[in-house]
Amino acid sequence: MSKVIILGAGAAPGVPALANGFGNCDAKNPKNIRLRSGTYMELSGVKFLIDTSPDLRMQLILSDIRHIDAVFYTHTHADHLHGIDDLREINRISGKAIELFASKDNLAVIRTRFPYLIADDTAKIDPVYRAALHPNVFEYEQSFHFKGLKVTPIRLLGHNVECSGYIFNDGEVVHISDFREIPESALKLIKRQPELLIMPLTTPSGTRFHAGLEDLLDYAEKIDPKRVLINHMAVESDYAEVYSHCPSNMQPAYDGLTVEW
Repeated sequence: MSKVIILGAGAAPGVPALANGFGNCDAKNPKNIRLRSGTYMELSGVKFLIDTSPDLRMQLILSDIRHIDAVFYTHTHADHLHGIDDLREINRISGKAIELFASKDNLAVIRTRFPYLIADDTAKIDPVYRAALHPNVFEYEQSFHFKGLKVTPIRLLGHNVECSGYIFNDGEVVHISDFREIPESALKLIKRQPELLIMPLTTPSGTRFHAGLEDLLDYAEKIDPKRVLINHMAVESDYAEVYSHCPSNMQPAYDGLTVEW
């Protein structure tokens, strides 16, 4: 059994946002209430997170997640990283370090902002007093195995910081974070029809640093997954309005949405 839980389907401000409230989103639709972006997965017996949003504590409580083996980071914007200290509670439960995976440059940023969290020597951790994350650096488009999970990290283009995507088990799940373009070399690394493709939509029309809905539709057609979930939606992205433009295998995500196969 494989499982994916959308812990948060929102962009950096969340929905409602402090400045703009619900914006274009229908406040009466509970699927428009969004915590910041984050995903939990169980694949090949491995339990892991994609990113740690500032809402991570509540996300883990709401989905009753008390154990993870690893965290895979996409980039170092605060809405994807700054819940990292909440992993201390997982450390306390397990009594051991959590494996952290990131590119060389993204790991360098994490070390700079949160040096007390990095446990290069896991024999010396004390999870009662601080989170403990054991760092692992990857190279883009170079596959590696973590326990029973095959991971192929890819570099996404066009965002205003370095951003990583992930192809799991040759394409069983493909997770795309903030981007404008996915390189052709990365698309060629998807070796099977994905069970699930996750892509971000900040605003339907796109921005200088974010793909729009037409871009997502084009990439979904190229990748040809069985199912597509759209996450990372800001107040410009009303759930029902976005859904009305989706093909039958695509839908906007909402907090707590769970997919199993």
